[in-house]
Amino acid sequence: MAENNGAGQAPQPPKMSILAQFVRDLSFENILSQKGVSGEVQPDVQVQVNLDAKKRSAENQYEVVLKLKIESKAKGSGDVLFLMELDYAGVFTIENVPEDQLHPFLLIECPRMLFPFVRRIVSDVSRDGGFPPLNLETIDFLALYRNEIARRQAAQQAAPTQVS
Repeated sequence: MAENNGAGQAPQPPKMSILAQFVRDLSFENILSQKGVSGEVQPDVQVQVNLDAKKRSAENQYEVVLKLKIESKAKGSGDVLFLMELDYAGVFTIENVPEDQLHPFLLIECPRMLFPFVRRIVSDVSRDGGFPPLNLETIDFLALYRNEIARRQAAQQAAPTQVS
């Protein structure tokens, strides 16, 4: 029988629980009805996604905010049909995640957990605002994270070459 003195224990798997989730800010402007555009309109929808994460005062608690800005324009004319801005937050308890992996965990896994609720809110608000329900495509948070890291690295490399 082998003795277990603590050395060689397998690391604990990451543990995440959602303590709360809520709409921090929501605005919807039905510009189409204000302007009175007539006829059949084909929408062109543009979605901007931003993420924010910060540590809360309690141990192992973090707040992650998924921010969407959605603009629907009429194809051809470019007239804005509606504008929606949504900040949706979640409060998470995260344990057993190494410090060097915490940042990507917060900006990939946490938004992935919030996204189905955000999708539903966007669909309901666009429908209640007088438009067909807008069903967002699944967002690849891993790709967003990698793109942001690459953008920051490129900006850091470009910064030293600038002369004041």
